[in-house]
Amino acid sequence: MVDTHCHLDFPDFAGRIPDTLAQAAAAGVTAVITISTTTENALTIAGIARDHSNVWHTAGVHPLYADKGPHHWPNLRASAASGKCVAWGELGLDNHYPTPARDLQRAVLEDQLGFILAARTGADGGPPVDLPIVLHCREAFDDLLPILRATGLPGHRFVFHCFTGTPDDARAALDFGAFVSFTGVLTYRNADDVRAAARLVPLDRVLVETDAPYLSPDPVRGKRPCVPAFVRHTAQALADLHGLPLADLEVRLNANTKAFFGLPDRAFLPPAASVPSR
Repeated sequence: MVDTHCHLDFPDFAGRIPDTLAQAAAAGVTAVITISTTTENALTIAGIARDHSNVWHTAGVHPLYADKGPHHWPNLRASAASGKCVAWGELGLDNHYPTPARDLQRAVLEDQLGFILAARTGADGGPPVDLPIVLHCREAFDDLLPILRATGLPGHRFVFHCFTGTPDDARAALDFGAFVSFTGVLTYRNADDVRAAARLVPLDRVLVETDAPYLSPDPVRGKRPCVPAFVRHTAQALADLHGLPLADLEVRLNANTKAFFGLPDRAFLPPAASVPSR
C-alpha cells in the first residue's frame, strides 16, 4: 500500500530518509507521497522525490503556513513540472488554532486556488497542469466547502486529508463528491466520531495516510516520529471497521490511490522491483 500523506522534509527525518523508506518497504508500504506546506518547500520535496524512486510529492501552501509569505506561486508550477508531482496542496482552512488569522488563511487560499485554476488551463502562460487537490480542513467544513464549490472543479478531484470531523462532516464531504483520508486518529480510543464517519465512507472513496511525523496510531501511539510504515495500522483499523481482511482492503486502497493521484504501476511494487526514477 501507499502512505498517501507524510512530510519527509520535516526535521524529524533529517538524515534518515533512506532508513525511513527502507522501514516502510519492509512493512509492505511500497511508496509514499510527501506533502508540501509552503512555496519554498514545494521545491525541496521535489528534490526528495527526484532522489528516491518510491517517493512522489505535491505542491501547495498549508493554511497554518499562510503567514509564512511572501508566497511565490511560480515555485508551485516549477514543482509541478518535476515529473513526480501528483497533486496540489495541502491547502484549505484551519479553524482550530487562533493563528494565522482566518482572513489571512482565506486570502491565501483564494490566491492559491486562482493560481491552480489558471495553471489548469494554461491561462498563466505555461502548459496546462491538471492535478487533484489535497485539502486540510479542520473544524472548517462550513467555511471551506462553499469556496471549493465556487471553483467549479468536480468534487472527486479533492481529498479531505486527515479526517477528524463528525459523521455529518463526512456526509458533507461525500455529498460534494470528495475522497476522505484517515490517519492514526482512526485508532484512538477517544475517536468514536471518526470511526463512525469512516463507516459511512464508501470503500471506493477512502484513502489512508500517516501525516508523519505526527499522529502515530495505536499500538505505537506516542512514538515520535510517526513513520510511513505505520500506515498499515490505520489500514488494519479501517479493515476491521468494515469486517474485511486487510489484504482485500489493500487492493481497494491501491486502486483508489492510483485513481486519485495517478501513480504509475511501479508505485505499488516492492522498491527493489521498481524502475529507478531517473
